[in-house]
Amino acid sequence: MNEKLKFRLPTAEDAAEYISYRQAFLDAGSSMDGTGPMRRTPDPMEWLAINAQYADPATVPEGKVQSTQFVCERVSDGRIVGMLQVRLALNDFLLHYGGHIGYAVRPSERRKGYGAAMLRRALAFASGIGLAEVMVSCGSDNLASRKTIEACGGRLAGWEPYADGLTLLIYWIAP
Repeated sequence: MNEKLKFRLPTAEDAAEYISYRQAFLDAGSSMDGTGPMRRTPDPMEWLAINAQYADPATVPEGKVQSTQFVCERVSDGRIVGMLQVRLALNDFLLHYGGHIGYAVRPSERRKGYGAAMLRRALAFASGIGLAEVMVSCGSDNLASRKTIEACGGRLAGWEPYADGLTLLIYWIAP
């Protein structure tokens, strides 16, 4: 990948870009992993407020875990090509399904190496906050994510039954 990427926290200035990003996933019928509540939250200001709530240990809802939401912006044109979320701990749900890291590449921007760049960035962040090992998962039918996770050092540790008869693959990575 030759594109320069900027990883940063989301801001209100990008509201129109968040709407476009969300719509691209809805139009493609694609999963929005790593975007927090974006699928169910069409209002970008509400989405930002929820992200802020989860970022602050004093306001994380009971039963949930603290997380940091990032956007991945292509520097050349300012387009958000992906999003990633790093969860600082695992609850029971995340231990079986979500993991420490979730990420998604805009459907029109896939197959350009952005997923691997995003996962490497998330791993560096996880290491910087003291996580010695992180869990990442993907559907057994998602060959691109499987290859990305394995290329970043992921070790297959198991699997869980998932929706529609699919299997969720569970990987662990030492950042």
